[in-house]
Amino acid sequence: MRIFAARTIQMKIMSIDTVLTFLESCYKVCTDLVMTPNKRTYFLYMFTSLPLVYFIYKKKKKQSFIKFLLPKKIWLGKSAFVDYYFIAFNSVVKILLIAPLFIFGFKLAFHTTEYLNKWFGYELIQLSTVSTMIAYTIALSVFGDFVSYLIHLAMHKVPFLWEFHKTHHSATTMNPFTQYRIHPVELILNNLGAILTFGLMTGVFDYLSASQINKWTFAGVNIFTLIFNFWGANLRHSHVKFKFYNFLEYIFISPVQHQIHHSDKPEHYDKNLGSKFAFWDWIFGTLIRSKEVKKLHFGLGKNDNQNYTSFLQNLLNPFKNMLGHK
Repeated sequence: MRIFAARTIQMKIMSIDTVLTFLESCYKVCTDLVMTPNKRTYFLYMFTSLPLVYFIYKKKKKQSFIKFLLPKKIWLGKSAFVDYYFIAFNSVVKILLIAPLFIFGFKLAFHTTEYLNKWFGYELIQLSTVSTMIAYTIALSVFGDFVSYLIHLAMHKVPFLWEFHKTHHSATTMNPFTQYRIHPVELILNNLGAILTFGLMTGVFDYLSASQINKWTFAGVNIFTLIFNFWGANLRHSHVKFKFYNFLEYIFISPVQHQIHHSDKPEHYDKNLGSKFAFWDWIFGTLIRSKEVKKLHFGLGKNDNQNYTSFLQNLLNPFKNMLGHK
């Protein structure tokens, strides 16, 4: 009996440890949003955005800078709390479902390299380490952004995917963390696209460098992403109307251009779909420049906004709508 009781206590302790470890992992996923350089909300990027925010503030100057930067309605309003609930909920999804996919990404890279070696030989091309990393950075940025554009386009054009993407567009106010207001189904699809892109591109450039570079090196922060994040990327989901020069908005998506994409007017829903680059929108006819839109209100419009005010509505409505239960 004593042995049985001791084992029972040991199992309970192990169960508690497992739960605590899991909760710690979820907490780390949430804090990583402000503590890792590959996130737009990394604390350093937030600070580097302050001069840009102040530049916009100086044009208006109707209130103190702090009130302009941190309005209560935007950071502590009902819509904002839905953002925060999704961050917490999706941390669980990332641990349970998405983290294992990254292993698949590295396996895909390995098999891609092996396939190319088999069909084209080991000595066909051999780039230097520096040349490989430069070419890889450019290729991954451009190709990855194109894949992101196509997935985003599908989210708007395919009816059942739009039901899930509505969650992101249901925000009636935006702060930098609104970026993570994503339905778990969309989160999985987005990450699957990114992991497939990473696996294929890493495999190709691993082959081109004759496997001289550790595959974990490829997983480092992309220099284009670094520059993009330093230059106000976190203002895309915000109330701050920061525009680029007109000609630059044909090349890069400015914060205001992405805010137009979040307009509650249906004609803006499927515009400015690019993640970093605007030329995909320009090529495929989905580009709108900042100067073309004067007033902006965010959300899904008066008829739909009322159906997406809570976390549970945003989480469950896509399934209800697909089943015909409005």
